[in-house]
Amino acid sequence: MKKSIIIALAILLGLPCMAAEQLPPREQTLKTLIKVNDHYLKKHPDPLLGIPYYSRKKVYEANIWTRAVYFEGLMALHSIYPDNRYYDYAYNWADGFDWGMRRDDTTTRNADNYCAAQTYIDLYNLTPEPRMLTKTKACMNMLVNTPQVDDWTWIDAIQMGMPVLAKMSKLTGDQRYNEKAWDMYCWSRNTLAGGLFNEKEGLWWRDKDFVPPYKEPNGKNCYWSRGNGWVVAALVRVLDEIPADDPHRAAYIADLKAMCEAAVKCQRKDGFWNVSLHDESNFGGKELTGTALFVYGMAWGVNNGILDRAKYLPVITKAWNAMVNEAVHPNGYLGYVQGTGKEPKDGQPVAYDSKPDFDDYGTGCFLLAGTEVYKLK
Repeated sequence: MKKSIIIALAILLGLPCMAAEQLPPREQTLKTLIKVNDHYLKKHPDPLLGIPYYSRKKVYEANIWTRAVYFEGLMALHSIYPDNRYYDYAYNWADGFDWGMRRDDTTTRNADNYCAAQTYIDLYNLTPEPRMLTKTKACMNMLVNTPQVDDWTWIDAIQMGMPVLAKMSKLTGDQRYNEKAWDMYCWSRNTLAGGLFNEKEGLWWRDKDFVPPYKEPNGKNCYWSRGNGWVVAALVRVLDEIPADDPHRAAYIADLKAMCEAAVKCQRKDGFWNVSLHDESNFGGKELTGTALFVYGMAWGVNNGILDRAKYLPVITKAWNAMVNEAVHPNGYLGYVQGTGKEPKDGQPVAYDSKPDFDDYGTGCFLLAGTEVYKLK
């Protein structure tokens, strides 16, 4: 039947001419998540094995932030599909590092180095053993008991660090952890270089190097996709932990809403987001990690009644389908993952068959997104 006849019949019957794009069936979403994660586990059977970074001719410990983000995603997947393999893999990783920070340094103030504690706390909540959190408590207590609030000088750190404090507050009932998180967040948001959050545009500059007068090649502000995605993820993970009467909850929700609203405006027609949110000419093209983190935030917002379903579900659907159909290889490998860095030009090239310098955080971001998509009603 010709398209014109179908349209004519639809008009006569009072039906919409085109059906809205749909999410895949829930069971299919779960199969995709399992496939992507199985590919990762097959490639990394030993969770303790160091991570080679060939361009720097060194090997990183396997509890750095890149691996920690993978485990954030794995624990999210475990929450909807509690395969014993996932728990065992995460437990063996944490136990192998003696539940410690990077370099076993409990004095570190670098959020990248204590990001792993998010998973330590999640594992503790499943099978509590005091030794699992000895080092996490020591590190977080140091943050609470010292006056500095200027640790998070780059926005990625907000995701790596703030949820640890929120999880500790929920676990212990001690509001001081949440207050410290708020103080540190506000310093990054409002004080550093005049404030890294541009309330007018609803997006964050990655660090002080990108605050105006720095501009993208097209003359607009430089907003890095994954960097903003990290903040979205941080807000989601904190809101998931803090109580309904937390004094800062409304402010966090307002920032999440503003960021999601801003992200909608710069979504690509194919569903992805560019690495540069306001300049598609600066290494433009599909990118998975920023896209996944925006989907994570938006889907969580819809699931928790914070974001309007009618407005955001089409955005989520378009982005999720784009990732599944265009970035997930038949064997579960993820394409279009930007390598590590801090701006659009870093970690290039980004393509279907490109290989990022670290392959773990991309999988973690995808699992976080997919878990929330799976929950959508």
